[in-house]
Amino acid sequence: MRIDVLGAVRALHDDGTPVDLGGPRHREVLARLVAADGRMVATDTLVDDLWTEPPVRAVGALRTFVAALRRALEPERPPRTPPRLLVTEGPGYALRLPRDAVDVHRFEDALARARRTPDASADPDALADLDAARTAWRGPAYADVTAAAWARRERTRLEELRLEATELRARLLLDSGTGAELVAELGAHVAEHPWREPAWGLLARALHRAGRQADALATLRRARTMLADQLGLDPGADLRRLETDILHDTPPPPPPSPPTTWTTGVRLGPRTTVELARTLALAGGDALAHSRRDRLAAALAAERTGDAALTARVIGAYDVPALWSRADDPGQSRAVVAAAERTLAALGPEGPAALRARLLATVAVESRSADLTGSADLTGSADLARSADLTGSAAGARAARAAREAEALARRLGDPALLAFALNGVLLQTFARPGLAAVRDATGTEILDLATRHDLPNFAVLGHLTRLQSASARGDHDAATAHAEAAERLAAATEASLVPVLTAWYRASATAARSAEPGGPTAATAAARYRAAEDALAATAAMPGLHRGLFALALLGLRLLHDRPAPTDPALDWGPYRPWTQPLVLLARHRTEEARAALATAPEPPRDHLQEALWSLTARAAARLGEPRAAARAATALRPARAEHAGAASGLLTLGPVARYLAEAEACAHRG
Repeated sequence: MRIDVLGAVRALHDDGTPVDLGGPRHREVLARLVAADGRMVATDTLVDDLWTEPPVRAVGALRTFVAALRRALEPERPPRTPPRLLVTEGPGYALRLPRDAVDVHRFEDALARARRTPDASADPDALADLDAARTAWRGPAYADVTAAAWARRERTRLEELRLEATELRARLLLDSGTGAELVAELGAHVAEHPWREPAWGLLARALHRAGRQADALATLRRARTMLADQLGLDPGADLRRLETDILHDTPPPPPPSPPTTWTTGVRLGPRTTVELARTLALAGGDALAHSRRDRLAAALAAERTGDAALTARVIGAYDVPALWSRADDPGQSRAVVAAAERTLAALGPEGPAALRARLLATVAVESRSADLTGSADLTGSADLARSADLTGSAAGARAARAAREAEALARRLGDPALLAFALNGVLLQTFARPGLAAVRDATGTEILDLATRHDLPNFAVLGHLTRLQSASARGDHDAATAHAEAAERLAAATEASLVPVLTAWYRASATAARSAEPGGPTAATAAARYRAAEDALAATAAMPGLHRGLFALALLGLRLLHDRPAPTDPALDWGPYRPWTQPLVLLARHRTEEARAALATAPEPPRDHLQEALWSLTARAAARLGEPRAAARAATALRPARAEHAGAASGLLTLGPVARYLAEAEACAHRG
């Protein structure tokens, strides 16, 4: 028995005669089980994959299809004996065939073997197997399963592997000293896929090998023009080096075998600006700011090609974990969101689910809560209860819907890396009101669990830092310190330089909290730790959305812990927190009426990690100034957070228990 899906779905007996599989639904069931690569597919999943709106008796119909397929695949099986090929397993079905009996598995195995081969002469059989597997393609994979979303996903994935196989075969031949005969094949390949930079290099090498130096140089010039005009990029180092070698008419050394880079579910070629940007972002420092610019440039350049799938891959590949609820460059974030939304529209609702999920997660991550306004109360579905409280406003509503839809798609696809990225978007949309540290802790727990089980160290760091924040909000410094230490260990292994900068702020805030306790460190010690953390953060120049105003706010919190007036140093940069800090600063300068006016004009705090802190400042100022209306507003906002510590949900600073400020506000409001 042999099954082929690289083209229309079919099954063949050992003698080559076709197997009558039945109707289209029968073939689709068989194809879906092939795509599962021997794994069990649950009945519910099969029903959802077969029908957009399953009929009432969908499960019964599925069982009928399976029974008919079993008769077709094992016609000689005696009655009442268990099937050997299409078996029942747990709550679903699995296909049990040797890998060499399925054309797509032969192709994948041949490609994997060829990747391990340095050149054609080192393992001629590997090249022969790859040739045989490539020629087995009879058309697009799963060609007659046109409507199913899972088949579209598989076609996209396998088409990318087919293009890789073409380029890998050419490289193996050229590296072994042959390959002049590849000119026609590579010329057609480049014409059909002009954005694949390695293909241009292979074509130039084949032309040079054929003694056509001028044509090889002209090919590289065309590549340079195409990259500049369509992608807005310069050629990579390999193409530049190849051009120099051909100009000097020296045999170009074979380029290093490019690793196949899998970026949590999206395969990228060896040249890609967005992959470099992602790496730089995780490195931190000045590179983070550069990476964001490069990421946006790559996304816009990909969009100019008119290839929606390519654009989606480029945008979605930048799955850098994001912790802070304020964007470092809101304008840039809005541009990324706009590009993602345009690409979603171009793909349409039936576009590849994995690409749509990445675009939706990108919208949620880049639409940071602090940069959105409004107070609409959005509620998630029952199975997404963790993210039930989401940010308001029109933009916030879109971001919240994007977060929920990305999470739902990721869960359906069963891709842990994609789900971690989607949950990151959910996390950044859970700031609808004060007091939601427990909601974020549940999301952080799942991210950490996913990342630990599936070896996603960058998202494991995000999970630990999220749980550090929620433990800090509860005042549980033992738990928060344990998460800080775990995050630091992971950061040392992955060279994530920003992590110890952030945990230094947490340790300073923990020192500040203990300084208000009997026998604790002095306030001066806590202030010195804040200053050291501030110096480290300033040195990175990496996160302006986090950095501005943070040190001044931390010092104010430290003073409030010790019942001291606000700091009045004119050199302090209050950054975005000025509207909520100024009433207390003016009171410290004995400018009471100006403080009252500042309190009256202070807006509602942004919905971010520090909203409890800013509402607590409003409560303190209102109580000191005897302003019952402002006190009542603050009390209403703070009641859901009465068990938390103000500002500690940031994991960076603390003003002490919210209950303290809430009591002051309620007393003032009652007096009014």
